[in-house]
Amino acid sequence: MRALTYQGKRDVRVETVPDPRIQDPTDIIVKITSTGICGSDLHLYEVLGPYLDPGDILGHEPMGVVEEVGPEVTAVAPGDRVVVPFNVSCGHCHMCGQGLHSQCETTQVHEYGTGASLFGYTKLYGQVPGGQAEYLRVPFGNALPIKVPHGPSDDRFVYLSDVLPTAWQAVEYADIPPGGSVSVLGLGPIGAMAARIALHRGAGLVIGVDLVPERLDRVSRYGATCLDLRRYDKGKELGDAVRDLTDGRGTDAVIDAVGMEAHGSPVAKAAHAAVGLLPDKVGRRLMETAGIDRLTALHTAIDLVRRGGTISISGVYGGSADPMPLLTLFDKQIQLRMGQANVKRWVDDLLPLLVDGDPLGVDSFATHHLPLEDGPKAYETFQQKADGMIKTLLIP
Repeated sequence: MRALTYQGKRDVRVETVPDPRIQDPTDIIVKITSTGICGSDLHLYEVLGPYLDPGDILGHEPMGVVEEVGPEVTAVAPGDRVVVPFNVSCGHCHMCGQGLHSQCETTQVHEYGTGASLFGYTKLYGQVPGGQAEYLRVPFGNALPIKVPHGPSDDRFVYLSDVLPTAWQAVEYADIPPGGSVSVLGLGPIGAMAARIALHRGAGLVIGVDLVPERLDRVSRYGATCLDLRRYDKGKELGDAVRDLTDGRGTDAVIDAVGMEAHGSPVAKAAHAAVGLLPDKVGRRLMETAGIDRLTALHTAIDLVRRGGTISISGVYGGSADPMPLLTLFDKQIQLRMGQANVKRWVDDLLPLLVDGDPLGVDSFATHHLPLEDGPKAYETFQQKADGMIKTLLIP
């Protein structure tokens, strides 16, 4: 089959690789019909090379049609249409029973002390072959796949793999009071969808912050008040603008949908670049003991949120030695919630919004549909924030 593979920093290629096969009696094989490129895939493209091997298959946002099932699979059958969550979760352990599928005890990666394995996402998360490919082996066939109806286009359902549950959890964790306010930092796919979900769930004021014109325009057209970060040379000026919109307090909540990609920290940017150039073993050691992130977005969130408010972090951070302004966090009585989305936890909330209509605008959410063979160019374009690319679906 053809699959998009990692080869080195800023070097991904579509290659011919062996087809996946049934390995355990509850496995299924899915023929992929659409597969997304995620903002966190750019962390693999830029930073997390020390945890990848050349030839690793990337991608964690796939859907398709069941091609083959193991002998113990009863929940789905060949021909069924399914979405594959990015968490590899068993569905029956203690953590899955608590709705914490991203912490699945069956697939935790004990070697690195991390949570549930993820499709297409480094040795840190199990080095499981990903879904930017023609076929994908999916374990836990009776519990993991999300069965969806035939009929609507893939665009209607594919975001159940990551974007929708990640954005829904971000809003849930933000704990916005009815009619309340939230700032969303970063208007890429997750931030844009979080803004839509917050409005759908009754937020009175959603403030979106970004510096890419296409992203700002897209979210403002959906009903959010957008602030162009390029107009604010100093972080405090942005904070003042948000406070001017909220009776001088700041928003009830802030969603950080940026993570380690934040602008404004040349030291951390240089550190990220250096890690990418080191031998893998040295790079891993540095990240695990002295890694730092570009924390501009998180520091901005702490400034924008009102006293007693909540910060919800959905953007991925990877540093182990990040400095945090604990005095300010304590003094402002800020609550922090964060973590990988627990995809299966939110399916029952989300699926009715996709079957009975399209209130979140998923049918037109993708800005680009490209053949899988164009994947390398799509990664480059997405990394450069060029051509108006915000969300790309690859079609094998």
